[in-house]
Amino acid sequence: MPSLKDLKNRITSVKNTRKITKAMQMVAAAKLRRAQEAAEASRPFADRMTAVMAGLAASVGGSDSAPRLLRGTGSDQVQLLVVMTGERGLCGGFNANIAKLARAKAHELIAAGKTVKILTVGKKGRDALRRDLGDHFVGHVDLSEVKKITYLTARGIARDLLDRFDAGEYDVATIFYSVFESVISQVPTERQIIPAKFDAVEGHGASAVFDYEPSEEEILHDLLPRGVSTAIFSALLENNASFNGAQMSAMDNATRNAGDMIDKLTIQYNRSRQAAITTELVEIIAGAEAL
Repeated sequence: MPSLKDLKNRITSVKNTRKITKAMQMVAAAKLRRAQEAAEASRPFADRMTAVMAGLAASVGGSDSAPRLLRGTGSDQVQLLVVMTGERGLCGGFNANIAKLARAKAHELIAAGKTVKILTVGKKGRDALRRDLGDHFVGHVDLSEVKKITYLTARGIARDLLDRFDAGEYDVATIFYSVFESVISQVPTERQIIPAKFDAVEGHGASAVFDYEPSEEEILHDLLPRGVSTAIFSALLENNASFNGAQMSAMDNATRNAGDMIDKLTIQYNRSRQAAITTELVEIIAGAEAL
């Protein structure tokens, strides 16, 4: 049984930990508001950009004149998985859920005889996948020094993907990230961005409304690279909001758990202290009766 000193030291340690988790919760809450606003503000533009490209893609179809980013290489043998996670932990299952989805997809492709390459964005995704898929890593994007996610950040990642595609390093690129729904709900998502895939119904509606000049192929040559950058930018913003929401929720739970532990330890400390006092009184009384 721990001594009174050990219990007191442990209570002090848990109280200090609770102060840290409470501070981290407040910081995450402050960051979450800005991150959520940025993610929600990007959705209308991203959706409309996708709708316009879907209409153009429906008009072009699978013709030989279609841009390579739309028609692809004609093969899906080499798959590039872009895994986007956080640079830090202490956020519950946020990083683990994205890594789990990417790992399942990688094993599925490997079992089908495909060649899998992995590009990680965020340190935690790299650490989670390194053990069983480290041989498939082809690159890493470090965002630890990035204080604010901007379109330039996404464009740099998109340029790397486009250069690799032009060099023939892969046939299909899929990004993995988490869509922010609420503080307690972040949905791990996978999305193919190269070659571009669009909803057929949405594309038909867009193509019925607009006439384009110059040709659809020329416009797509310019829009598709921008579409890749926009998709990555939107994914980064969603990930950032999801991370802060998950961290806020995790630190709130940690603070509550620390409070419960302090209560239990305090009760144990009081009981041990009372037992020690009772033992001393019994010894004193027994000594007095012996005299």
